[in-house]
Amino acid sequence: MISASLSSSSSSTSSPLFRALRHRFASSIYLSSVSAAAAAKVPAKSPAPADATAPRPPASVSFHRSVNVSSAVRSLSCSITRSSHAVGRRSPVGLGFRIRSASPLIEQFHRRIATMASEHPFKGIFTSLPKPGGGEFGKFYSLPALSDPRIDKLPFSIKILLESAIRNCDGFQVTKEDVEKIIDWESSAPKLVEIPFKPARVLLQDFTGVPVVVDLAAMRDAMDKLGNDPSKINPLVPVDLVIDHSVQVDVARSENAVQANMELEFFRNKERFGFLKWGSTAFRNMLVVPPGSGIVHQVNLEYLGRVVFNTEGILYPDSVVGTDSHTTMIDGLGVAGWGVGGIEAEAAMLGQPMSMVLPGVVGFKLSGKLRDGVTATDLVLTVTQMLRKHGVVGKFVEFHGEGMGKLSLADRATIANMSPEYGATMGFFPVDHVTLEYLKLTGRSDETVAMVESYLRANKMFVDYSEPQQEKVFSSYLELDLGDVVPSLSGPKRPHDRVSLKDMKSDWHSCLNNKVGFKGFAVPKEEQDKVVKFSFRGQPAELRHGSVVIAAITSCTNTSNPSVMLGAALVAKKATELGLEVRPWVKTSLAPGSGVVTKYLLQSGLQKYLDQQGFNIVGYGCTTCIGNSGDLDESVSAAISENDIVAAAVLSGNRNFEGRVHPLTRANYLASPPLVVAYALAGTVNIDFEKDPIGTGKDGKSVYFRDIWPSNEEIAEVVHSSVLPDMFKSTYEAITKGNTMWNSLQVSPGTLYQWDPKSTYIHDPPYFKSMTLDPPGPHGVKDAYCLLNFGDSITTDHISPAGSIHKDSPAAKYLLERGVDRKDFNSYGSRRGNDEIMARGTFANIRIVNKFLNGEVGPKTIHIPTGEKLNVFDAATRYMEAGHGTIVLAGAEYGSGSSRDWAAKGPMLQGVKAVIAKSFERIHRSNLVGMGIIPLCFKPGEDADTLGLTGYERFTIDLPSKISEIRPGQDITVTTDSGKSFTCTLRFDTQVELAYFDHGGILPYVIRNLMKN
Repeated sequence: MISASLSSSSSSTSSPLFRALRHRFASSIYLSSVSAAAAAKVPAKSPAPADATAPRPPASVSFHRSVNVSSAVRSLSCSITRSSHAVGRRSPVGLGFRIRSASPLIEQFHRRIATMASEHPFKGIFTSLPKPGGGEFGKFYSLPALSDPRIDKLPFSIKILLESAIRNCDGFQVTKEDVEKIIDWESSAPKLVEIPFKPARVLLQDFTGVPVVVDLAAMRDAMDKLGNDPSKINPLVPVDLVIDHSVQVDVARSENAVQANMELEFFRNKERFGFLKWGSTAFRNMLVVPPGSGIVHQVNLEYLGRVVFNTEGILYPDSVVGTDSHTTMIDGLGVAGWGVGGIEAEAAMLGQPMSMVLPGVVGFKLSGKLRDGVTATDLVLTVTQMLRKHGVVGKFVEFHGEGMGKLSLADRATIANMSPEYGATMGFFPVDHVTLEYLKLTGRSDETVAMVESYLRANKMFVDYSEPQQEKVFSSYLELDLGDVVPSLSGPKRPHDRVSLKDMKSDWHSCLNNKVGFKGFAVPKEEQDKVVKFSFRGQPAELRHGSVVIAAITSCTNTSNPSVMLGAALVAKKATELGLEVRPWVKTSLAPGSGVVTKYLLQSGLQKYLDQQGFNIVGYGCTTCIGNSGDLDESVSAAISENDIVAAAVLSGNRNFEGRVHPLTRANYLASPPLVVAYALAGTVNIDFEKDPIGTGKDGKSVYFRDIWPSNEEIAEVVHSSVLPDMFKSTYEAITKGNTMWNSLQVSPGTLYQWDPKSTYIHDPPYFKSMTLDPPGPHGVKDAYCLLNFGDSITTDHISPAGSIHKDSPAAKYLLERGVDRKDFNSYGSRRGNDEIMARGTFANIRIVNKFLNGEVGPKTIHIPTGEKLNVFDAATRYMEAGHGTIVLAGAEYGSGSSRDWAAKGPMLQGVKAVIAKSFERIHRSNLVGMGIIPLCFKPGEDADTLGLTGYERFTIDLPSKISEIRPGQDITVTTDSGKSFTCTLRFDTQVELAYFDHGGILPYVIRNLMKN
């Protein structure tokens, strides 16, 4: 902490480190002063009317409210220590003696804080939190001190929003009226009122982090071009970026797989990694965790998550938004976190509050305990199915009940992780004794844990099940007896299509018979028993429909859970001892979410059995779950492609959308790690584990599922003896030291990035090239053509695939023209820093279904003026060259799946002006808004088909020319040249979103407001 550092000996003020700190302190003071000056000049906001669509203050004053006490303090503190538990976070260079020389500046800073604190609207509840042995942990805003009985009934998740609003209340960004809306949540939430929210930090992974840093670099260029200070583009809250999405399973079933895959990862991504290393030095408040460290959400859970911040003596709950939809995993730790688009995250970094609709909260009561043989994965698949049926889009889900005590923290994190799959913004588990024990297990200090407990108890945000519970009010209620959960999988194409293990074989047969759809492949009866024989590396091999060709223990959902990971190892051990062996043509892999997993697998003595079954460790990061599964052996690929085999992948992931896992696995099932091993051994999903043998043992007898499945007691015993606190401490003490390959990367420092025009990874984007000081104003759509006509459930994987670049795609043509060999194409996800490739990759998923093609599957469309069938990018280019705008027609759940800003940036670069859908996924809709694309919803009961739209019409969407004349959620009439017209709901949901639209998007809005200071 700064107070300790100030007592250290002094040193020269001439070092680069000191100069950086001095600049940072000065910037914090300056921005705080700007905020106060704005507060003095702008009159207080009048009480908000009951109408939820009432306008907020004009956009022109919004940035003057962007830095308050908390953000300034956060900025100051984070230059000293990034974490309240601070495991392995200290710089190798001592900061104390350098900071002492800044005493006058720091004194000025503290005087400024004291002045601002005295002006705070809620200064009366700002109080001290004493330590049990004397002294104090710090000061905090006390919710009980408000003495409002409505607060006691609030869900814990809403209390976090309330505390943030109170702490950040400055009368501008956050008003007392906003605080009242949250306190009155029970009445105000059904009205869909808007509130501002300022997260404590931002979390990135490299697939989404690279375009974020590209945008920040381009914004600095724009500021410089317009004659302003580019260094204003700088994060004001802590930003953690974990490089975990670039490793691919190129090498599997090898002891050398980790090293070989990392060498290939660095070879392919050296440019990207160098760019991120530049960003870590060019931008303050940004920590980059190097490749090979683990999966972002597991690192967040085990290391980055604070639970309670202590920033210069001010205590407040940890909260985070991340550019990955599974940021929700941290909700299992009692930290409020969810996924946002990259452009929203950039705005949050730059001091903009997030504008959100105050959510409803579904209370999900858990009772009983899981039966023997049932895993947390089975539980989350059951919860996902229940919540999808209930309908929780845009809502928080808060878990409670006596069953909570029977769930480990890792089990809770598994459930929270899949919030995007059940559609909720959060799946929240309040902090209790289980949380505190996990914090101790993962190496957080005793003092930190004591502070967390004391603060949350004092603010009535801690659950103690040994005490009488205050009844909470929820928007709706669900209940599950954990004893009713049965072993399950989900698939073959969607994560919420749960299948109980005992029904798997019959469900598979139904899928073969059913017409093509989410649960069907339409394989003719006479083809269903087809056997394809081929040679695999000189050995006889065969495939059938349902043969498993990929079996992957992967994904943050499960690799953070020692019970299921060690359970998988026990299955491998039992199978090995009985003489079973996974067929050599099954591509098996194990990608742990952190080095801790490797440590406890080795400690248990079980890793060798996984190795013997081909589940060698292949790397530390996201692999198969995001499509980084690598190539199948050529003989396997040929056998599948040439014989139209419906091959299967079984993975312990959270996403199984068609085309995501691997282009050749049309059936993809989500399962627990132990089930992944079991299906790898069986070699097929066409098996009834209750009746059919998995294989033949070395004694010639049949081996059944029950012979290799461990009991809960066996698993618990291994977990207890193998998962130790020192493993977490040693892993994360080393994590920021990097590795030899990362440390050898050479980057040139500088405020502005030196773009390389020859780079195919990092490219200067066009968003700000024609930007002016004045906003362009709102725009309608005139005589637009329909670029694509979709049905339901078009995912962000369909819109902007992350996987391999097809050899015949426009992106492949672009790369070949620039001398990139096909073997070096890498993936779309790895090339998200290049807008020219990503625009060509938009709507390039080989499994996308466009109604214009009458049943043909693939990334093409009809160019309406000529009737030609073209790649989507080529058709879009023709429309733009002719000066024609385009729109997209879609069904329900448009944009579901991963939070992908390129699923909005790409269509914008292709000239799409509006998307008309039955419904939108939450994050994707906000991303469209952020890129200036108009989102419209058909009225309930209507869609393109019921309205008789073919897509061959030309569409006109009239909007007022003044932004003040547009209201969130208003009705808009769409007319066509065929004479048909229909009414849609305009899905700009808040006044802030209208301000973004007025400026041509969220990033131009931020730049213009920064320039005004």
